[in-house]
Amino acid sequence: FFLSPQLERRAQGQQQKRICRVVLEHFEKQYTAELGDAWSRVRDVLTSPWCWQHALLLNRFSQSPGLESSLAEQGYQPAFPAALPYLPAAFRCYTRTAPGRFPAQKHQPGRLKDYYLLNAASLLPVLALEVEDGENVLDLCAAPGGKAVAILQCACPGNLHCNEYDDLRSRWLEQTIESFIPDPLINLIRVSKLDGRQIGDLQPEFYDKVLVDAPCSNDRSWLFSADPQQAVLRLMQRKELSSLQFQLLRSAVKALRPGGSLVYSTCTLSKAENSDVINLILNSCRNVMPVDISGMARGVSQEFTLLSGMQQHELLVLPEKGRAWGPMYVAKLEKVSST
Repeated sequence: FFLSPQLERRAQGQQQKRICRVVLEHFEKQYTAELGDAWSRVRDVLTSPWCWQHALLLNRFSQSPGLESSLAEQGYQPAFPAALPYLPAAFRCYTRTAPGRFPAQKHQPGRLKDYYLLNAASLLPVLALEVEDGENVLDLCAAPGGKAVAILQCACPGNLHCNEYDDLRSRWLEQTIESFIPDPLINLIRVSKLDGRQIGDLQPEFYDKVLVDAPCSNDRSWLFSADPQQAVLRLMQRKELSSLQFQLLRSAVKALRPGGSLVYSTCTLSKAENSDVINLILNSCRNVMPVDISGMARGVSQEFTLLSGMQQHELLVLPEKGRAWGPMYVAKLEKVSST
């Protein structure tokens, strides 16, 4: 849908009132320095929710006749049309360039949902992970569960361990799995509420693939912090996030078997939480090597705006109008030997 100029001005006026000025000023200073001219275009999207886009990840375990033709009628097209290094045939995602949100499906016990609504860029960490049938997979920070659902659209792991430390978010994760995964497959999924920093010591060298979708300073949601005092507290605690992210990554490395790979992702633009954390783990763990994901980056560059100048093992999706996906940082590493 497209708003008339009058409605857009009205929506803009309402939305500006809800933007947290403290957070915006903080981002303005940091991201002008880190992103240069690109920040103004990103800021225009982040502060304008009426131009945000939503994708649909179809659930291969649910029969939904007519859904794809209905999506086509509404301007949705299959995402990821380019040849990617890893794109399973069962993995079906639909996007459209127009903003707006497809109706959400309510959770109904005993009934599977047909699709998962999400930011299309959040699927890139799963595609970078390249999960194969029979592998032992750990989703270290799994709530609300979208990436676990996406993993199961790609392959049938021998074991999928979904961990979420926060009790409320863990219940959200369990409901997501119940909404999308049939009973026979649920038996392959283990949900735990462990401290992710300890899993590497609890299950050393057990997993073939590990996803660390780390807690981060979520740029989209932080900009609309309703409570200014909470926003100030968040910004103060922001400096501690990179330490937590590093500890989670180090735990993930311990949990990986030699030859296994991990993907680290965040939904922030912050260099301190992205490239700096990856560089720290590469410099401190001699048994970890970067994995080239530039082939995937090239394959999705028609659908996503990527920050130039990144290393071959990483990418950063920048939201822009018409391609309002992200922010999403993705980096891939491989464990080459035991410590």
